[in-house]
Amino acid sequence: MSRSSTKFDMKKVQNSELVTLTYGALVAQMIKDMDTTEDVNKQLERLGYNMGIRLIEDFLAKTGSGRCLDLKDTADKIQTAFKMYLGVQPNVANWSAAGDEFSFILDTNPLTDLVEIPEDLKNLKYCNLICGAIRGALEMVQLEVQSWIVQDQLKGDQNTEIRVKFIRRLEDAMPAGED
Repeated sequence: MSRSSTKFDMKKVQNSELVTLTYGALVAQMIKDMDTTEDVNKQLERLGYNMGIRLIEDFLAKTGSGRCLDLKDTADKIQTAFKMYLGVQPNVANWSAAGDEFSFILDTNPLTDLVEIPEDLKNLKYCNLICGAIRGALEMVQLEVQSWIVQDQLKGDQNTEIRVKFIRRLEDAMPAGED
């Protein structure tokens, strides 16, 4: 008795494709489970924040990056992280005159592949996960920032634009009672 062997011609699944598929399912489930779109937006940002806290260690270990010298250096390193974790490299643009605010412009956003937002969810900030991840990662390296979506391809804009604003440098905190 002989066994017939079958060869499967499977395409290699990219990490970003896996993220796209699972992220879409996660957001769909959150929409079903939560009362308002605003609750979903907050939860996506919180989830991203928690991911950013953990991703920064991996990023620093893989790149051997040292402390950022200024906000421009920080923007360059975040740009590298986009390439590492999402497979896209955004443009850094729209610096404020004070140099404390800039934007990431994504021509393509792997999180939004194959996604359409229905009219009743027009207030959904589908990519809020990215904003939270930026905030969480930078907080772990003692930078407090705000991050928000300015333009969204899912809402008809040509690009996805994520704005980052430096708030302050955080001091290294020692636990109470330890000197």
